[in-house]
Amino acid sequence: MSRTRTLASLLVLPLLTASAWSADDPPATRPPNVVIVFTDDQGWGDLSCYGSTEIPTPNIDRLAEEGMRFTNFYVSQPVCSASRSSLLTGCYANRVGISGALVPSTRHGLDPDETTIAEVVKPLGYATACFGKWHLGHLPPFVPTAQGFDEYHGIPYSNDMWPGHPESPKAWPRLPIYGSDGSGWCGPVDWIDDLDGQDQITRDLTEHAVRFIDRHADEPFLLYVPHSMPHVPLGVGPAFRQSTMYGPYGDVIREIDWSVGQIRAALERHGILDDTLIVFTSDNGPWINYGDHAGTTGGLREGKGTTFEGGVRVPMVVRYPAIVPANATCDTPAMTIDLLPTIAEIVGGELPEREIDGVSIVAQLRGDAEAGDPHEALYFWYAANELQAMRSGRWKLHFPHTYRSLEGRPPGNNGRPAKYRYGVPIGLELYDLAADPAESVDLAAEHPEVVARLSDMADAMRARLGDTLTGVSGTEVRRPRSVSKDDA
Repeated sequence: MSRTRTLASLLVLPLLTASAWSADDPPATRPPNVVIVFTDDQGWGDLSCYGSTEIPTPNIDRLAEEGMRFTNFYVSQPVCSASRSSLLTGCYANRVGISGALVPSTRHGLDPDETTIAEVVKPLGYATACFGKWHLGHLPPFVPTAQGFDEYHGIPYSNDMWPGHPESPKAWPRLPIYGSDGSGWCGPVDWIDDLDGQDQITRDLTEHAVRFIDRHADEPFLLYVPHSMPHVPLGVGPAFRQSTMYGPYGDVIREIDWSVGQIRAALERHGILDDTLIVFTSDNGPWINYGDHAGTTGGLREGKGTTFEGGVRVPMVVRYPAIVPANATCDTPAMTIDLLPTIAEIVGGELPEREIDGVSIVAQLRGDAEAGDPHEALYFWYAANELQAMRSGRWKLHFPHTYRSLEGRPPGNNGRPAKYRYGVPIGLELYDLAADPAESVDLAAEHPEVVARLSDMADAMRARLGDTLTGVSGTEVRRPRSVSKDDA
């Protein structure tokens, strides 16, 4: 890959209100910086702090030792675009009209009328940047620089949406690198011409992140790093090849861990590490049919593209010593939709005017013994906005639907995927995740009262956000904005 040219930074600071920080204020009086590292297709069991014995991740482990590790943290949907829309807006993806994974021919994206995390913090004088995989629309007005981010550098879609991938739809002759030029424009600034070029992606995004910290260390900032890895086709720099016992996938995770270490080192170098809220999580579970080029669910059932635990439960580590105790574990169920309201509370920002679904989990981050569950239930849609499952407390209820499964089939190898079995049916099934996180024993017949209670809750949610399985459209669904070819 040719060296990506450096982009001019947008350094215009918004006018500050009386309540905003002053450049002369010491760091302790300013709102904290926020760093979110969001990986792609990383499994719940792919970190050594989550039990991996084959992939050492010392930098992420150190964040967990100095902060909090969540054991029941979820994404709203087990697929790229939908998951990202939830993290950035605090909404279930179907509320904001995003479903599945957008492709290069898609004419819609995340509606700029939705409020992102970046737009929550900008009125407080934050500098904002996104370096990585956006996947919420590549046409104006859906690009990051129209959604609260001053700077952007990365790929607009998944790194498999080009001919280098073994099952690519050949949507683009080359994979574009998008960037902002400081005026709000966002478009191609470079190209990846072959698979070898993808080996530079993680390092390239990391270098942009570190330079952003160097430029904005004396003011509050939001840094969002949605890595394109470990999504296939895998790319890893020479320094990390054959560095684990897990093969190429493990090597990619090692480089991501290195990236976290580089970001941490930059914060330490400027003396702002403890003034920074650091969040590490993933967009969904592993793409298990890729075998040795995929991660592990740590014993959870199925993977990406299903609403079983292996598809929707992801790692989440948070470090912020001002409120988060060291070496802590949170077993309370929470979701990426909770990050926006949590960050808003921590930095003193306003919540979006539009309805959101997430709630603040600051009490859980503090380790408050009386905090309880932030949600009565969490809901999981997939496919064409099918409400396929929900979790309430220890109980997980699956509604009748079909799913894809690799069960009974050998996984792929060397970057070539195995074929799923599609159309596998599941009925109304209930699992006790506290005793059975692998969802192996259906308890619906033994606990009809739990099934009835959760089903009533699901009906109420269907009325609000819809469910194509039961033909309910939902009264609160917001349709995404789209553009015609003439408008693009």
